[in-house]
Amino acid sequence: MTTFPRTPLTVPPLENGDRLSRDEFERRYAAMPDTKAELIEGVVYVASPVRLGSHGRPHSQMMAWVSPYWVTTLGVDVGIDSTVRLDSGNEPQPDILIRLEQGYGGKSRLTADDYVEGSPELVIEIAASTATFDLYEKKTAYGRNGIQEYIVWQVFDRKIDWFYWDNDRYVDLEPGEDGLCRSRVFPGLWLDREAMVQGNLAQVVARLNQGLQSTEHQTFVEKLQSTQGA
Repeated sequence: MTTFPRTPLTVPPLENGDRLSRDEFERRYAAMPDTKAELIEGVVYVASPVRLGSHGRPHSQMMAWVSPYWVTTLGVDVGIDSTVRLDSGNEPQPDILIRLEQGYGGKSRLTADDYVEGSPELVIEIAASTATFDLYEKKTAYGRNGIQEYIVWQVFDRKIDWFYWDNDRYVDLEPGEDGLCRSRVFPGLWLDREAMVQGNLAQVVARLNQGLQSTEHQTFVEKLQSTQGA
């Protein structure tokens, strides 16, 4: 029987379920540039291929909602699939993050190697259903690390949950009488959840524009302007 020598792996590959420190996770992740993976509560989760209808399109719809706020609000930074160093056992890669830059009172910062370290103010995840770990392990990690608002779109269940941190737990952010959810961290960031689920982006953006023209958003912008360089 012919045998072939095996070349030992310099760096072991990431596997679902691996329990690693953040440093070891980063070492293995750097050796797998074509893989998307996260470290949540010390456990590795390697992402599956992304489908358009259940992830790619909803992700794009959320960015279409977030982008006008980002463009018009001083000191706000946005990231897509950006690695976040939360703590020693958590290095998620949220679908979308919205953060205040450090000079404007934000709790996160950019490291010398261009990663986000600390807690963004708001995180958005696109999930298949209510069974997803986004609503369990990841939610626990986000809350413990001080992420103030958390949005999860469960695509198959046609449902968007928006949570905010209050008294050491995440609480549902209930819509107003007009059906709009209003961010408690980013004044003027208004979401018509029903229109978003139905794919009515024109209405989603129109309702957001109402928020951008509101007094609360103008006051927030003025506050950020006064913070600049302070």
